[in-house]
Amino acid sequence: MRLVLASASPRRLELLAQIGVVPDATRPADIDETPLRAEDARAYVARVAAEKAAAVAANEPGVVLAADTTVVAGRRILGKPADAAEAEAFLRLLSGRRHHVLTAVTVIARGAARHRLVDTTVRFRQLTAADIAAYVASGDWRGKAGGYGIQGPAGAFVPWMQGSFTAVVGLPLAETATLLAAAGIRAGHNCKEKA
Repeated sequence: MRLVLASASPRRLELLAQIGVVPDATRPADIDETPLRAEDARAYVARVAAEKAAAVAANEPGVVLAADTTVVAGRRILGKPADAAEAEAFLRLLSGRRHHVLTAVTVIARGAARHRLVDTTVRFRQLTAADIAAYVASGDWRGKAGGYGIQGPAGAFVPWMQGSFTAVVGLPLAETATLLAAAGIRAGHNCKEKA
């Protein structure tokens, strides 16, 4: 069975490799990821994952896997920062408090879609101005929801979390493996086609 990853994320490819799954192709979905008016974070992230999967499944045969991750501070959705100033603002907002990382996964196989949403609580320690400046200067925030990657230097900001570490990185492996198995894709799925 052919597996298509609806993402260009190197982190998602690395996570899939940890469970022995190598997609046959990667096809990033070109959709509008702007939150809808009055849309809450859970509905937003679930919708975006489903739309990514549907957009790719419309043109690709086989099983399509898509995911979306967002960071939520209070009721505010923190997507990928547009620039260093926004990354700095996100880190100041997250400093010394708990926030939620929501990752939604959608798998489409044989015309049927299956979904999972994983909610992980993460607490940042109090960050100093120097912590924030050094992290922003590192560039590690680029392309990451909430302006940080827990698997990199920002891991030093997190003394506590409850939930799925891999979901915070971008793909909850336990839930993804279950969805893929239901679609006929098991660990060890490896194909030569790369896109």
